Amino acid sequence: MGKPTGFLEFERATPIKQPISERVLHYKEFVTPLTNQELTEQSARCMNCGVPFCHNGCPLGNIIPEFNDAVYKKNWAEAYEILSATNNFPEFTGRICPAPCESACVLGINQPPVAIEEIEKHIIEIAFEKGLVKPFKPLTRTGKTVAVIGSGPAGLAAAAQLNYSGHQVTVFERDDAPGGLLRYGIPDFKLEKWVIDRRIKLMEAEGVVFRCNANVGVSLSINDLLREYSAIVLAGGATIPRDLNIEGRHLNGVHFAMDYLKQQNKRVAEINIDSTPIIATNKNVVVIGGGDTGSDCIGTANRQKAASITQFELMPKPSASRTASMPWPQYPFILKTTSSHEEGAKREWAIATKKFIGDEKGNLKALVTVQLEWKITEDGKTAGFVEIAGTEKEIPCELALLAMGFVSPQKEGLLEKLEIELDERGNVKANEKQYQTNIQKVFAAGDMRRGQSLVVWAISEGRACARKVDEYFGESPTV
Repeated sequence: MGKPTGFLEFERATPIKQPISERVLHYKEFVTPLTNQELTEQSARCMNCGVPFCHNGCPLGNIIPEFNDAVYKKNWAEAYEILSATNNFPEFTGRICPAPCESACVLGINQPPVAIEEIEKHIIEIAFEKGLVKPFKPLTRTGKTVAVIGSGPAGLAAAAQLNYSGHQVTVFERDDAPGGLLRYGIPDFKLEKWVIDRRIKLMEAEGVVFRCNANVGVSLSINDLLREYSAIVLAGGATIPRDLNIEGRHLNGVHFAMDYLKQQNKRVAEINIDSTPIIATNKNVVVIGGGDTGSDCIGTANRQKAASITQFELMPKPSASRTASMPWPQYPFILKTTSSHEEGAKREWAIATKKFIGDEKGNLKALVTVQLEWKITEDGKTAGFVEIAGTEKEIPCELALLAMGFVSPQKEGLLEKLEIELDERGNVKANEKQYQTNIQKVFAAGDMRRGQSLVVWAISEGRACARKVDEYFGESPTV
């Protein structure tokens, strides 16, 4: 425990953000790191609880009190060693994780929780700065080969762990660069892509091979991989977005959020776009969906200088703090205001989109909405809704972005040709204990197996899956 009275002396502090008027003019990260003194004080707030619930809150089981103690003592080598023992990519989670560990922090019972995510980010960045992060090459190779299909957080975590075990790993990515959702789904103002490139170079130095523009099941035969590799890990993510099949869905101007975000990420990377441009400039933008993807659309539309931005959420407005139905240490579904929301957007709750309206040229010009009345149970949970009569209205809209989540992995191509067994939700069927599919040498991890989830869960899945592949080979697990 860094300082026994730290939680009594210091208040929670978060980094200063660049002013809104300045940050919306660019796509770079805009958070100023904590000072050395601030970092020391924040780590001192950790109480080193007898039962550290933060461990349970973190899907990776990060050893949080211990690395907080090392940070307080400015022992960066120890802090990095503790953090990297459970988390392959703290530079990712330190930027984009919703921090369920903080929701489980014991201090959070009656005070703002420890700023765990920010401390995590500082540990890894200081470790890189001090040259503590070095390629780790296994001393011997097992002779086993593994093909990891998909280079998102689950695929990267599985690849890293299997490589540490001494297996020869090749990662196949259908896009032009590794990273998956990290590269083409998350805007640069939340995660600049040099952060991904730095990690990929490190993994390559450790012996992992990356093959991009390799769409397995389309441009590359899955049967060839089954013959050539000792095992295959499916980590392609849940890439099929939830659609909104209402009148006018076909109109120009109605797009999936991920198509919009991917285009802008390519513009920032100065990569040619081979499809019709989706731009928010001078348009009335409506984002349908209240999650993180919708928030990312808001931040992007603000930077493209949209005329107006409105975000719709089907659910009622969450409470600002925990309720009886969300006791500590459960993850609380409370009102979340992101940095993108701060930059400007009108948020509407308990609202449904009934119809898209187009002009004579087939372009979107407006949409029709209706207010909803939700039924709430005694324990505070929602139990269905009804439309409120007389609340239909038409609002101007030239760009509608569907950000309602993802339903399943893509079936066409890889999964169809592999004849893999799917579960009732359309995900690859592989239980949590073995991560093994109906094909003995084929495993699955991440969103492709569990459905849409968090980056931190994807990393956890990749690590767990790697252990099961290791056991399948009959080796002593080292991951």
